[in-house]
Amino acid sequence: MDVKEYDYIVIGGGSGGIASANRAAMHGAKVLLFEGKEVGGTCVNLGCVPKKVMWYGAQVAETLANYAAEYGFHLEQTSFDFKTLKNNREAYIDRIHTSYERGFDSNGVERIYEYASFVDAHTVEAAGKYYTAPHILVATGGHALYPDIPGAQFGMVSDDFFALDELPKRTAVVGAGYIAVELAGVLHALGSDTQLFVRENRPLRKFDKEIVETLVDVMAASGPTLHTYAIPKEVIKNDDDSLTLVLKNGENYTIDAVIWAIGRRANISGFGLEKTGVELDDKGFIRTDEFENTSVEGIYALGDVNGKLELTPVAVKAGRQLSERLFNHKPNTKMDYTDVATVIFSHPAIGSIGYSEEKAIEEFGADKVKVYRSNFTPMYTALGKHRQPSKMKLVTLGEKEKIIGLHGIGYGIDEMIQGFSVAIKMGATKEDFDNTVAIHPTGSEEFVTMR
Repeated sequence: MDVKEYDYIVIGGGSGGIASANRAAMHGAKVLLFEGKEVGGTCVNLGCVPKKVMWYGAQVAETLANYAAEYGFHLEQTSFDFKTLKNNREAYIDRIHTSYERGFDSNGVERIYEYASFVDAHTVEAAGKYYTAPHILVATGGHALYPDIPGAQFGMVSDDFFALDELPKRTAVVGAGYIAVELAGVLHALGSDTQLFVRENRPLRKFDKEIVETLVDVMAASGPTLHTYAIPKEVIKNDDDSLTLVLKNGENYTIDAVIWAIGRRANISGFGLEKTGVELDDKGFIRTDEFENTSVEGIYALGDVNGKLELTPVAVKAGRQLSERLFNHKPNTKMDYTDVATVIFSHPAIGSIGYSEEKAIEEFGADKVKVYRSNFTPMYTALGKHRQPSKMKLVTLGEKEKIIGLHGIGYGIDEMIQGFSVAIKMGATKEDFDNTVAIHPTGSEEFVTMR
């Protein structure tokens, strides 16, 4: 059997795999990357990138509908062509694909656009050929789930949403996580009559309660329609091709599309992982230690497949850190999973770093936690009747009031949060924020003027 040798094999051409492959090659490693679908993985092709483009489109729609007239722009007629937005979105993604290829060429990363499968712990096969390396990274990502109910196949998942050529007139989005909230917000803003169904009393239960309640209030005032304690029982396809979503409480809703956003699972089957002896955890993710090592020496896993923190920048950082450790003589380099900032592209957006108020009190006790908050109307929305709320919070710990949580909802929060994450990563205190001169008039000044 003819086997071609490499220093590093990467299975999966998503964000984490690409980042790790490029960094390893920069340090002189002979690298081979396998990808059976489009390079870029979920984020670029079916996740954060097309989602953000759609969110921007929704922002334009909201501006035209709610704010243009308040700023003196009187538009006699507006129309929306969903296909134009989709075509321009896909063209943008194609340009990202091209940039990836240039990066691979520049760094000397070899790639084979086929599915690879393990033969043993250090050998993989693709299209009848064999390849081996002392270091193999599994970065195969995850996939969206369908519920186990009758008629679930009549619905779609987020992947299918990005394949739509037309905007559904009536849409049910089922799920309580950020994907569900974001898709529901986009659909509603672009003109679909959208309803969001969640199992408990509110969506986004892992995020700060007060911040999420503000979003729920916005939904109640302007949509999409939120249904709580709503558990699907079945989906019925009607003669006119519409769908009926039936809930366990007996309620039913007629819509044109159902989007399942109920969770994701790791891609661990179909590529011979069982031949390696790599262990899984009780949720079906590949078990890894703090250095992304699996239970088998020389095999590593990161990104959505290890389930630590399913965010694209986390996978990118983890991939680069792994390659620094393996190929740049930095044996102690590893990903720091604490205090990672995140944004939910809802309407308005939510930004979050660190402990929520509830989690901080649960872990440290109410007597050691102090919370600062600010409520205001962003200037952009304050001129007329379409005012949006904005709320910001600091969660501090101990006498020195170290900031362990920073959260906000409102106009522009998505672009504010990154800089504050640096401060929190450096151990900033409330006094440090107090000693910072505000930029006025901005929304971000609220974080440094709270009392």
